[in-house]
Amino acid sequence: MRLAFDEMHGGEVRGGSGEAAPVRSAYETLRRWLDETPSAFFDTRRSQAELFFRKIGITFAVYGDNESSERLIPFDIIPRVLMKSEWSVLERGLKQRVTALNAFLADIYGPQECIKAGIVPADLVLRNPHYRLEMKDVKIPHGIYVHIAGIDMVRVDENEFFVLEDNARTPSGVSYMLENREVMMRLFPELFTNHRVAPVENYPDSLLSTLQSVAPEATEHDPVVALLTPGRYNSAFYEHSFLADKLGVELVEASDLFVRDDVVYMRTTRGAKRVDVLYRRIDDDYLDPLVFRPDSALGVPGLMAAYRAGNVTLANAVGTGIADDKAVYTYMPDIVRFFTGEEALLKNVPTWRCREADSLSYVVDNLSELVVKEVNGSGGYGMLVGPHASKREIEDFARKLKHNPDNFIAQPTLSLSTCPTFVASGVAPRHVDLRPFVLTGADEVRIVPGGLTRVALKEGSLVVNSSQGGGTKDTWVLDA
Repeated sequence: MRLAFDEMHGGEVRGGSGEAAPVRSAYETLRRWLDETPSAFFDTRRSQAELFFRKIGITFAVYGDNESSERLIPFDIIPRVLMKSEWSVLERGLKQRVTALNAFLADIYGPQECIKAGIVPADLVLRNPHYRLEMKDVKIPHGIYVHIAGIDMVRVDENEFFVLEDNARTPSGVSYMLENREVMMRLFPELFTNHRVAPVENYPDSLLSTLQSVAPEATEHDPVVALLTPGRYNSAFYEHSFLADKLGVELVEASDLFVRDDVVYMRTTRGAKRVDVLYRRIDDDYLDPLVFRPDSALGVPGLMAAYRAGNVTLANAVGTGIADDKAVYTYMPDIVRFFTGEEALLKNVPTWRCREADSLSYVVDNLSELVVKEVNGSGGYGMLVGPHASKREIEDFARKLKHNPDNFIAQPTLSLSTCPTFVASGVAPRHVDLRPFVLTGADEVRIVPGGLTRVALKEGSLVVNSSQGGGTKDTWVLDA
C-alpha cells in the first residue's frame, strides 16, 4: 500500500507530522493558526463542541450495542480545506455521475437498453434483491429517481479522487454537515474572518426547492411536502426531525397519513391535507404493506397505488437501491459512457467482482492485501480489511467468500488522504473521506460546496464510519 497523501502538507507521509513537506496553499492560514494556538485552547473548544452536540441531542443509534443505544458522533474541531478549483472539478464529475445514475434507473425500469447492449449483465439487475418489479414501466413524476444522492469519495493524491460508493436510497449525514458548520462558526469566528468559506447553510432551501420542483405535473397549488420517518427509534431520527424543522415541513409517520382515491393525505388539526411530495426515510420493504411486507407497521396502505397513479412523488423513488449495489458500482464507468456519451470524470476504485471465477481466485489468494465488501453492505459492517485482519479472520472470510461469491466485491487497500486532526496527543494526520450531497430537481442539479467529511480517529485506521468509531469534520471550500 502506498503512503498516504497529506492534504495539508501535500506530500506522502507515514502517519507522522509530515513537517518536512511544504504547506499547501489551502492550508497556509490554518497552519499558522494551529502553530500559534495553545493546545489547552483546543481542549476547551472540543469540550464546548461536545456540550453543544449533547444539548441539541445530535446522536445516532447503534443497533445491537449492549452498552448504549445512543452515541454522539465525535466531532473534530480542525476543518478540512479544499480550494475552489479542486471543488469545481468534483462538482462537474458529481453532476455527470448522478445524471447517469438517474438515466440508468429510468432505463432498467423501462426499455432496458443498457441490458440489451450488454453494458450491465441482465442477471445482476433482474435478480438483484433491490430491483423492484413493482416499478417496471411505472411513470414517475419528471422521470427522476434519485433526488438526493450521497456520493462517497476518497482522495489519494494531489489531483486524484475516487468514488468509493453511491448512496441513492436514503443517504444520511447532511444534518452533521450543517451542524458542524454552525458549531465551527460559533467556536472559531476568527477563522472565518481569515478565510472566505463557501456557505452550506442554504442546503435546506436547496432541498426544499428540489422537492417542490418534482411535485406531480398535475399539481395546481403550491406543492405540499412532508418528511416520512419510521419514528424516534430509527438510528437517523434526529436527522429526520432536524431536516423537517429546517425545511419547514411536517414530520409524519405512517399513522399520520392515509390514502383515499389514490391520493395521499395527512391528518391535521384542520382536517385532511393533500400531500404532493413525500421525502421518505423508510426503506422500500416497509413503505406499503399492501405491496411489500404485509407486517409493516411503518408504511401507508395504498401509497404505491397513489404513486403509480402519478398523484404523489416519493423522494427518493422506489427501487433506487439497486444503484447502491457495489457490484453495479463496478459498471459505472460504462454506465456513464453509455448514457452521457462522455468518459467518466470521476474514477471508480479498481474492483474485482467475486461473482467472476478469475476474480474470485485472485481475491482468495490475496485476501491479506485487499478490502472485501458485501455488495449490499453499509456502515462498515460485513467487510474485511485484509492488512489489518488476523490470519484466523482471513481464513473465516475466505470460507464465506467461496460459499457465496456473488455477494462480494474486492478492492485494493487505498491509502486515503490524511488531514490534520486534534487527538489526545495533539494535532496529527488521520484518514478521511468525503460525502457530497447532490440534489436533482426538475429544474436543475444543486450541490452545496463541500459535504460531510468523515475521519478515522484511530491512528492508522482506514474505517471512517461512525458505527465503527469514526468522527466528522467541517468541510471548507475556499470561495476564492
